[in-house]
Amino acid sequence: MTPAPAHRAIFLTGPHDGPGMRVAIKDCIDVAGETTTAGSRALAGRPPAARDAAVVARLRAAGCTIAGRVTMHELAYGVTGVNGWTGTPINPFYPALVPGGSSSGSAAAVAAGLVDIAIGTDTGGSVRVPAACCGVVGFKPSFGRLSRDGLTPSASSLDCVGPFARSVADIERAMAMLAPDWQGAPAPQTPRIAVIATPADDNIATMVLAAAQAGAACTLAALPGMEAAQLAGLHIIGRETANAFAALLASGLVGRDVHDRLTAAARISDTMLAEAETVRASFTAAVDALLGEFDAIALPTLPCPPPTLLAAADPAAAIPMTANCRPFNLSGHPAIALPIGEAGGMPVSLQLVGQRGGDEALCALARTIPVFIKGEPA
Repeated sequence: MTPAPAHRAIFLTGPHDGPGMRVAIKDCIDVAGETTTAGSRALAGRPPAARDAAVVARLRAAGCTIAGRVTMHELAYGVTGVNGWTGTPINPFYPALVPGGSSSGSAAAVAAGLVDIAIGTDTGGSVRVPAACCGVVGFKPSFGRLSRDGLTPSASSLDCVGPFARSVADIERAMAMLAPDWQGAPAPQTPRIAVIATPADDNIATMVLAAAQAGAACTLAALPGMEAAQLAGLHIIGRETANAFAALLASGLVGRDVHDRLTAAARISDTMLAEAETVRASFTAAVDALLGEFDAIALPTLPCPPPTLLAAADPAAAIPMTANCRPFNLSGHPAIALPIGEAGGMPVSLQLVGQRGGDEALCALARTIPVFIKGEPA
């Protein structure tokens, strides 16, 4: 299997043909015998991984073929997917737009039809955002549901391994291979969804409400604390990413955008971190309370269209991209991004959030919502 020339920037190694489902692996996940660079030149001198990450080992044991490792936003510390060292994957359905990050190559490989599923990681939207940008399905499991053994960085209180696919059914197949305790669930008979009002473009908000109403009884509801949770998540990821990678700045090999973010992260104080943890507790309780009344929460995955590659040169273009995703990393709830159509030729994605530990039930509910996958890319 050889990708079209326009898609070569997606793969760092491979692709390889073989039996079973073809799977692409994000470059922050160890594959035995290959160097895990996390998309950064500063890590290119690391020795090859001695063994597969736990999730890769599970995929191999299930008969999957590791089709190759795919590029990502450097050090998983960005949401546009733009990477000046490895190259930026072309968004197959929307080539003028960013592919999203940090799991840019994972989303692009699935959208391009180069693999059946892809594995990414999500610390503040890094599976759901690129899924929304590229028009595919992306799932962030409950925090801790999938092993992070063999990942870079090794420690995180927010990060989750998660799959991409072109259907919810394939997301469930991936989870059955990745999670040893995955049970599956029947589709709910009378699901109840809380649709929360968040700042969003009118067309996107209208489409998200209509998609949710097509699969469930919907009620407009409030979820206080979204903005505070977004800021708290930024402070926690900043501190944890700086703890893992700030020493790389001295190499001079870190890309400018990530260099600047790591430098700014050094200004996150212990007081700010403590306040963020207080917000984590209160927001998690608020989400739990709402999900005590409803089967899921619905909102746009992205509140506005993805920026163009040209616009992404301005760091401000990335600011809104995680507003609806990052809060649920803070709370640890499972969330799935579903492509539901286009507005003005731009992709629109519905995000569903479920109870912590209720990953199977959330996927079963998501299965009832029709997804829109654009025709095969030229």
